[in-house]
Amino acid sequence: MTQDPETQDLAKTPDDALVDPITTNPDFELTSSKIAILGHPIHAMTVAFPVALTFCTFGADAFYWWTGDAFWARAAVWASGTAFLFGLLAALSGTMELLMVPGIRVRSAAWTHAAIAVLLLSLLGANWGYRMTGYETVILPYGILLSAFNVLVVGATGWHGGKLVFDYGLGAAKGS
Repeated sequence: MTQDPETQDLAKTPDDALVDPITTNPDFELTSSKIAILGHPIHAMTVAFPVALTFCTFGADAFYWWTGDAFWARAAVWASGTAFLFGLLAALSGTMELLMVPGIRVRSAAWTHAAIAVLLLSLLGANWGYRMTGYETVILPYGILLSAFNVLVVGATGWHGGKLVFDYGLGAAKGS
């Protein structure tokens, strides 16, 4: 009795049957940052600001809801606007890295991170623009809901960015 060719492949040892096609790509190890200052990737340096300011916007909204103090509404406008502007800088450097470094392009987590980051940047811009119509009146209920959603989205994009750093070592060490 002869075996089906598909079942013959399954009969091989796990090392023979399971080969990650990404790691066999000749560009897999080419991960040195091309957009850096003295070897420090600019994207990694700039991404902290929009992340932190997204949380600050949500915090300011929560404090406004709790206290009713207009200071927190103004702080949320500044935080959301600055998050968006720094997000543009992070997006520029991240996009340049994605397009210029072959070892980053071959990883699906990089593309997922980029797609979610574009969504986040759009939401940050919408949050800032929405607040420009009347920063105190827009917080409840839609401003704080948008800020809370932005926190969730920044967590998702950070998760995939973290995969690139912690699982693949991108931005943490020079590739070969």
